[in-house]
Amino acid sequence: MKNFSKHIIQKTASILEAIAKLDIISSENLTLFVCDQDDRMFGTLTDGDVRRGLLKGLDTSVAVSQFMAKDFSFVNSHGVDVFEIKKFRKKGVKLLPCLTNEGKISKVYDLVRLKSVLPLECMIMAGGKGERLRPLTDNTPKPMLKLADKPIIEHNIDRLIQYGIEKIYISIKYLGEQIKDYFGDGSAKGILIEYIEEEKFLGTGGAIRLVEKFESEHILIMNSDLFTDVDFEDLYLNTLNADAEIGIASIPYTVNIPYAILEREDNRVLSFKEKPNNTHYANAGIYIIKRELIERIPSNEFYNITDLIQNVLDQGGKVIQNPIYGYWIDIGKHEDYKKAQEFVKHIKY
Repeated sequence: MKNFSKHIIQKTASILEAIAKLDIISSENLTLFVCDQDDRMFGTLTDGDVRRGLLKGLDTSVAVSQFMAKDFSFVNSHGVDVFEIKKFRKKGVKLLPCLTNEGKISKVYDLVRLKSVLPLECMIMAGGKGERLRPLTDNTPKPMLKLADKPIIEHNIDRLIQYGIEKIYISIKYLGEQIKDYFGDGSAKGILIEYIEEEKFLGTGGAIRLVEKFESEHILIMNSDLFTDVDFEDLYLNTLNADAEIGIASIPYTVNIPYAILEREDNRVLSFKEKPNNTHYANAGIYIIKRELIERIPSNEFYNITDLIQNVLDQGGKVIQNPIYGYWIDIGKHEDYKKAQEFVKHIKY
Protein backbone atom coordinates (compact mmCIF):
# COMPACT_ATOMS: atom_id res chain seq x y z
CA MET A 1 0.00 0.00 0.00
CA LYS A 2 1.62 3.21 -1.19
CA ASN A 3 -0.29 5.66 1.01
CA PHE A 4 -1.10 4.26 4.43
CA SER A 5 -0.99 7.57 6.34
CA LYS A 6 -4.77 7.94 6.06
CA HIS A 7 -5.08 4.75 8.14
CA ILE A 8 -3.04 6.16 11.06
CA ILE A 9 -4.67 7.82 14.06
CA GLN A 10 -3.14 9.10 17.29
CA LYS A 11 -4.12 7.11 20.40
CA THR A 12 -5.19 10.36 22.10
CA ALA A 13 -7.70 11.14 19.32
CA SER A 14 -11.38 10.85 20.17
CA ILE A 15 -13.60 8.10 18.86
CA LEU A 16 -15.52 10.81 16.99
CA GLU A 17 -12.33 11.64 15.08
CA ALA A 18 -11.89 7.93 14.36
CA ILE A 19 -15.41 7.68 12.96
CA ALA A 20 -14.65 10.62 10.66
CA LYS A 21 -11.46 8.90 9.46
CA LEU A 22 -13.26 5.61 8.90
CA ASP A 23 -15.89 7.46 6.90
CA ILE A 24 -13.19 8.81 4.55
CA ILE A 25 -11.86 5.32 3.86
CA SER A 26 -15.30 3.71 3.86
CA SER A 27 -14.87 2.20 0.40
CA GLU A 28 -11.62 0.49 1.43
CA ASN A 29 -10.44 -1.62 4.36
CA LEU A 30 -12.00 -0.19 7.50
CA THR A 31 -8.94 -0.43 9.73
CA LEU A 32 -7.03 2.29 11.56
CA PHE A 33 -3.59 1.90 13.11
CA VAL A 34 -3.38 3.52 16.54
CA CYS A 35 0.00 5.18 17.18
CA ASP A 36 1.56 7.41 19.82
CA GLN A 37 3.19 10.79 19.22
CA ASP A 38 6.45 9.03 18.27
CA ASP A 39 4.60 7.01 15.58
CA ARG A 40 4.92 3.74 17.48
CA MET A 41 1.97 1.43 16.90
CA PHE A 42 -0.10 0.29 19.89
CA GLY A 43 -3.24 -1.22 18.39
CA THR A 44 -5.83 -1.34 15.64
CA LEU A 45 -9.30 0.09 15.41
CA THR A 46 -11.99 -1.18 13.06
CA ASP A 47 -15.57 -0.11 12.50
CA GLY A 48 -16.54 -3.25 14.44
CA ASP A 49 -14.47 -2.11 17.45
CA VAL A 50 -16.27 1.24 17.37
CA ARG A 51 -19.71 -0.38 17.26
CA ARG A 52 -18.89 -2.72 20.13
CA GLY A 53 -17.55 0.16 22.22
CA LEU A 54 -20.65 2.26 21.66
CA LEU A 55 -22.88 -0.68 22.57
CA LYS A 56 -20.96 -0.93 25.86
CA GLY A 57 -21.84 2.66 26.56
CA LEU A 58 -18.50 4.33 25.80
CA ASP A 59 -18.81 7.98 24.86
CA THR A 60 -17.66 9.28 21.47
CA SER A 61 -15.48 11.85 23.21
CA VAL A 62 -13.20 9.26 24.85
CA ALA A 63 -9.82 8.38 23.36
CA VAL A 64 -9.52 5.63 20.76
CA SER A 65 -7.10 3.81 23.07
CA GLN A 66 -10.16 2.65 25.05
CA PHE A 67 -11.74 1.12 21.94
CA MET A 68 -8.70 -0.30 20.15
CA ALA A 69 -7.61 -3.93 19.88
CA LYS A 70 -4.23 -4.30 21.59
CA ASP A 71 -3.61 -7.79 20.21
CA PHE A 72 -2.99 -7.19 16.51
CA SER A 73 -1.24 -8.91 13.60
CA PHE A 74 2.02 -7.54 12.20
CA VAL A 75 5.28 -8.60 10.58
CA ASN A 76 8.83 -7.42 11.20
CA SER A 77 10.32 -5.15 8.55
CA HIS A 78 13.70 -6.91 8.73
CA GLY A 79 12.48 -10.21 7.36
CA VAL A 80 9.02 -10.92 5.98
CA ASP A 81 8.24 -14.63 5.91
CA VAL A 82 6.05 -15.82 3.03
CA PHE A 83 4.60 -18.54 5.29
CA GLU A 84 3.58 -15.88 7.82
CA ILE A 85 1.82 -13.98 5.06
CA LYS A 86 -0.09 -17.13 4.07
CA LYS A 87 -1.11 -17.62 7.73
CA PHE A 88 -2.43 -14.07 8.04
CA ARG A 89 -4.33 -14.35 4.75
CA LYS A 90 -6.05 -17.51 6.04
CA LYS A 91 -6.97 -15.66 9.25
CA GLY A 92 -8.71 -13.02 7.12
CA VAL A 93 -6.29 -10.18 7.92
CA LYS A 94 -6.82 -7.46 5.30
CA LEU A 95 -4.24 -4.82 6.21
CA LEU A 96 -0.97 -6.07 7.68
CA PRO A 97 1.45 -3.49 9.14
CA CYS A 98 5.19 -4.04 8.84
CA LEU A 99 6.94 -2.74 11.97
CA THR A 100 10.52 -1.70 12.65
CA ASN A 101 12.32 -2.79 15.82
CA GLU A 102 11.10 0.48 17.37
CA GLY A 103 7.49 -0.46 16.62
CA LYS A 104 7.03 2.11 13.87
CA ILE A 105 5.12 1.31 10.68
CA SER A 106 7.47 1.10 7.70
CA LYS A 107 4.87 -0.16 5.23
CA VAL A 108 1.46 -1.79 5.09
CA TYR A 109 0.58 -4.88 3.06
CA ASP A 110 -2.90 -4.88 1.55
CA LEU A 111 -3.69 -8.59 1.64
CA VAL A 112 -6.92 -8.02 -0.27
CA ARG A 113 -4.98 -6.88 -3.33
CA LEU A 114 -1.75 -8.82 -2.77
CA LYS A 115 -1.57 -12.52 -3.58
CA SER A 116 1.65 -12.96 -1.57
CA VAL A 117 4.80 -11.18 -0.40
CA LEU A 118 7.73 -13.01 -1.95
CA PRO A 119 11.34 -12.37 -0.85
CA LEU A 120 12.49 -12.13 -4.45
CA GLU A 121 14.12 -9.69 -6.80
CA CYS A 122 13.14 -10.06 -10.44
CA MET A 123 15.06 -9.74 -13.68
CA ILE A 124 12.94 -9.09 -16.79
CA MET A 125 14.60 -9.70 -20.15
CA ALA A 126 13.50 -6.93 -22.52
CA GLY A 127 16.43 -6.35 -24.88
CA GLY A 128 15.36 -8.35 -27.93
CA LYS A 129 14.54 -6.88 -31.35
CA GLY A 130 11.23 -8.67 -31.89
CA GLU A 131 12.09 -9.24 -35.55
CA ARG A 132 9.23 -11.70 -36.17
CA LEU A 133 6.75 -8.96 -35.21
CA ARG A 134 7.94 -6.42 -37.76
CA PRO A 135 6.75 -3.89 -38.89
CA LEU A 136 5.10 -3.43 -35.44
CA THR A 137 8.52 -3.42 -33.80
CA ASP A 138 10.26 -1.13 -36.29
CA ASN A 139 9.80 1.84 -33.95
CA THR A 140 8.50 0.16 -30.79
CA PRO A 141 10.28 -2.46 -28.67
CA LYS A 142 8.24 -5.65 -28.45
CA PRO A 143 7.65 -5.39 -24.66
CA MET A 144 5.95 -2.01 -25.26
CA LEU A 145 3.35 -3.30 -27.73
CA LYS A 146 -0.08 -2.72 -26.23
CA LEU A 147 -2.43 -5.36 -24.86
CA ALA A 148 -5.70 -3.59 -24.09
CA ASP A 149 -4.71 -0.33 -22.37
CA LYS A 150 -1.10 -1.08 -21.42
CA PRO A 151 2.14 -2.58 -22.76
CA ILE A 152 2.87 -6.32 -22.55
CA ILE A 153 5.67 -5.77 -20.05
CA GLU A 154 3.41 -3.70 -17.79
CA HIS A 155 1.02 -6.63 -17.43
CA ASN A 156 3.98 -8.65 -16.14
CA ILE A 157 5.21 -5.91 -13.80
CA ASP A 158 1.72 -5.45 -12.35
CA ARG A 159 1.51 -9.19 -11.69
CA LEU A 160 4.89 -9.15 -9.96
CA ILE A 161 3.60 -6.33 -7.75
CA GLN A 162 0.60 -8.50 -6.82
CA TYR A 163 3.10 -10.97 -5.36
CA GLY A 164 4.84 -8.33 -3.27
CA ILE A 165 7.97 -8.09 -5.45
CA GLU A 166 9.34 -4.57 -5.04
CA LYS A 167 12.74 -4.65 -6.78
CA ILE A 168 12.82 -5.26 -10.52
CA TYR A 169 15.73 -5.15 -12.95
CA ILE A 170 14.94 -4.75 -16.65
CA SER A 171 17.60 -5.63 -19.21
CA ILE A 172 17.27 -3.37 -22.25
CA LYS A 173 18.99 -2.80 -25.57
CA TYR A 174 16.81 -2.37 -28.69
CA LEU A 175 14.83 0.90 -28.29
CA GLY A 176 15.29 0.53 -24.54
CA GLU A 177 14.89 4.26 -23.88
CA GLN A 178 11.16 3.90 -24.54
CA ILE A 179 10.90 1.42 -21.66
CA LYS A 180 12.94 3.70 -19.36
CA ASP A 181 10.84 6.74 -20.26
CA TYR A 182 7.59 4.87 -19.62
CA PHE A 183 8.36 3.32 -16.22
CA GLY A 184 11.07 5.62 -14.87
CA ASP A 185 12.40 4.44 -11.53
CA GLY A 186 9.17 2.57 -10.73
CA SER A 187 8.12 4.93 -7.94
CA ALA A 188 4.77 5.60 -9.64
CA LYS A 189 3.96 1.94 -8.99
CA GLY A 190 5.49 1.87 -5.52
CA ILE A 191 8.47 -0.25 -6.55
CA LEU A 192 12.13 0.22 -7.53
CA ILE A 193 13.17 -0.40 -11.13
CA GLU A 194 16.78 -0.49 -12.29
CA TYR A 195 17.80 -0.82 -15.93
CA ILE A 196 20.59 -3.08 -17.14
CA GLU A 197 21.79 -1.75 -20.48
CA GLU A 198 23.42 -4.31 -22.76
CA GLU A 199 26.12 -2.91 -25.04
CA LYS A 200 25.80 -6.10 -27.07
CA PHE A 201 23.20 -8.84 -27.02
CA LEU A 202 24.08 -11.19 -24.15
CA GLY A 203 21.25 -13.72 -24.30
CA THR A 204 18.73 -14.56 -21.59
CA GLY A 205 21.47 -15.41 -19.10
CA GLY A 206 24.34 -13.06 -19.90
CA ALA A 207 22.53 -9.89 -18.86
CA ILE A 208 22.07 -11.24 -15.32
CA ARG A 209 25.83 -10.99 -14.82
CA LEU A 210 25.64 -7.21 -15.33
CA VAL A 211 23.73 -6.71 -12.07
CA GLU A 212 26.23 -5.56 -9.45
CA LYS A 213 24.63 -7.38 -6.54
CA PHE A 214 21.37 -9.17 -5.90
CA GLU A 215 20.15 -9.03 -2.30
CA SER A 216 17.61 -11.87 -2.30
CA GLU A 217 18.72 -15.49 -1.96
CA HIS A 218 16.62 -16.49 -4.96
CA ILE A 219 16.16 -14.55 -8.19
CA LEU A 220 13.07 -14.62 -10.39
CA ILE A 221 13.90 -14.36 -14.10
CA MET A 222 11.33 -13.98 -16.85
CA ASN A 223 10.94 -12.95 -20.46
CA SER A 224 9.16 -9.65 -21.05
CA ASP A 225 6.98 -10.84 -23.94
CA LEU A 226 4.84 -13.28 -21.96
CA PHE A 227 1.16 -12.88 -21.19
CA THR A 228 0.31 -15.19 -18.31
CA ASP A 229 -1.38 -15.64 -14.94
CA VAL A 230 1.51 -17.71 -13.57
CA ASP A 231 1.42 -18.28 -9.81
CA PHE A 232 4.81 -16.94 -8.70
CA GLU A 233 4.23 -18.07 -5.11
CA ASP A 234 3.60 -21.65 -6.20
CA LEU A 235 6.77 -21.67 -8.31
CA TYR A 236 8.83 -20.16 -5.48
CA LEU A 237 7.55 -22.45 -2.71
CA ASN A 238 7.90 -25.61 -4.78
CA THR A 239 11.48 -24.64 -5.68
CA LEU A 240 12.18 -23.92 -2.01
CA ASN A 241 10.53 -27.08 -0.67
CA ALA A 242 12.39 -29.25 -3.18
CA ASP A 243 15.69 -27.57 -2.25
CA ALA A 244 16.23 -27.17 -5.99
CA GLU A 245 18.86 -24.92 -7.51
CA ILE A 246 16.51 -23.93 -10.32
CA GLY A 247 12.73 -23.99 -10.69
CA ILE A 248 11.30 -23.75 -14.20
CA ALA A 249 7.71 -22.74 -14.91
CA SER A 250 6.36 -25.13 -17.52
CA ILE A 251 3.43 -25.39 -19.89
CA PRO A 252 1.57 -28.70 -20.26
CA TYR A 253 1.44 -29.54 -23.97
CA THR A 254 -0.75 -32.45 -25.01
CA VAL A 255 -0.23 -34.35 -28.25
CA ASN A 256 -3.32 -36.18 -29.50
CA ILE A 257 -2.47 -39.23 -31.61
CA PRO A 258 -5.43 -40.11 -33.89
CA TYR A 259 -4.45 -43.77 -34.24
CA ALA A 260 -4.22 -46.88 -32.09
CA ILE A 261 -0.61 -47.15 -30.89
CA LEU A 262 1.02 -50.56 -30.57
CA GLU A 263 3.06 -51.35 -27.48
CA ARG A 264 5.64 -53.84 -28.75
CA GLU A 265 8.81 -55.75 -28.11
CA ASP A 266 10.64 -56.30 -31.40
CA ASN A 267 7.84 -57.45 -33.71
CA ARG A 268 5.66 -58.84 -30.94
CA VAL A 269 2.62 -56.75 -29.97
CA LEU A 270 2.19 -56.60 -26.19
CA SER A 271 -0.84 -54.27 -26.11
CA PHE A 272 -2.28 -51.29 -27.87
CA LYS A 273 -3.66 -47.92 -26.85
CA GLU A 274 -6.56 -46.42 -28.76
CA LYS A 275 -5.85 -42.80 -29.78
CA PRO A 276 -3.71 -41.92 -26.74
CA ASN A 277 -2.93 -38.44 -25.47
CA ASN A 278 0.67 -37.74 -24.50
CA THR A 279 1.37 -34.75 -22.27
CA HIS A 280 4.75 -33.05 -22.42
CA TYR A 281 5.98 -30.00 -20.50
CA ALA A 282 7.47 -27.03 -22.35
CA ASN A 283 9.72 -24.29 -20.97
CA ALA A 284 7.55 -21.24 -20.13
CA GLY A 285 10.41 -18.72 -19.97
CA ILE A 286 10.06 -18.10 -16.22
CA TYR A 287 12.68 -19.30 -13.74
CA ILE A 288 13.72 -19.09 -10.11
CA ILE A 289 17.43 -19.61 -9.50
CA LYS A 290 19.62 -19.62 -6.42
CA ARG A 291 21.73 -16.48 -6.24
CA GLU A 292 25.05 -18.34 -6.06
CA LEU A 293 24.48 -19.76 -9.56
CA ILE A 294 25.13 -16.33 -11.06
CA GLU A 295 28.86 -16.89 -10.52
CA ARG A 296 28.72 -19.68 -13.12
CA ILE A 297 27.58 -17.28 -15.84
CA PRO A 298 30.52 -15.98 -17.92
CA SER A 299 31.04 -12.20 -17.88
CA ASN A 300 30.25 -10.14 -20.97
CA GLU A 301 29.51 -13.18 -23.13
CA PHE A 302 26.39 -14.39 -24.91
CA TYR A 303 24.85 -16.97 -22.60
CA ASN A 304 21.31 -18.28 -22.40
CA ILE A 305 19.57 -19.27 -19.21
CA THR A 306 19.15 -22.74 -20.74
CA ASP A 307 22.96 -23.00 -20.77
CA LEU A 308 22.93 -22.42 -17.01
CA ILE A 309 20.23 -25.05 -16.55
CA GLN A 310 22.32 -27.57 -18.49
CA ASN A 311 25.38 -26.64 -16.42
CA VAL A 312 23.48 -27.37 -13.20
CA LEU A 313 22.21 -30.69 -14.57
CA ASP A 314 25.69 -31.68 -15.76
CA GLN A 315 27.03 -31.10 -12.24
CA GLY A 316 24.31 -33.21 -10.66
CA GLY A 317 22.27 -30.28 -9.37
CA LYS A 318 18.53 -30.36 -8.82
CA VAL A 319 16.18 -28.67 -11.28
CA ILE A 320 12.40 -28.89 -10.97
CA GLN A 321 9.52 -27.91 -13.22
CA ASN A 322 6.30 -26.32 -12.00
CA PRO A 323 3.31 -26.34 -14.39
CA ILE A 324 1.25 -23.25 -15.21
CA TYR A 325 -2.38 -24.34 -15.34
CA GLY A 326 -3.82 -20.94 -16.25
CA TYR A 327 -3.19 -18.97 -19.42
CA TRP A 328 0.20 -18.45 -21.04
CA ILE A 329 0.99 -16.86 -24.39
CA ASP A 330 4.52 -16.32 -25.70
CA ILE A 331 4.11 -13.27 -27.94
CA GLY A 332 6.74 -14.01 -30.55
CA LYS A 333 4.79 -13.89 -33.80
CA HIS A 334 1.89 -11.91 -35.25
CA GLU A 335 -0.59 -14.73 -34.62
CA ASP A 336 0.51 -14.88 -30.96
CA TYR A 337 -0.03 -11.14 -30.58
CA LYS A 338 -3.50 -11.35 -32.14
CA LYS A 339 -4.35 -14.26 -29.85
CA ALA A 340 -3.27 -12.26 -26.78
CA GLN A 341 -5.21 -9.19 -27.96
CA GLU A 342 -8.38 -11.27 -28.17
CA PHE A 343 -7.72 -13.14 -24.93
CA VAL A 344 -7.16 -10.00 -22.83
CA LYS A 345 -10.67 -8.78 -23.68
CA HIS A 346 -12.13 -11.61 -21.58
CA ILE A 347 -9.95 -11.19 -18.49
CA LYS A 348 -11.32 -9.51 -15.38
CA TYR A 349 -8.67 -7.84 -13.23
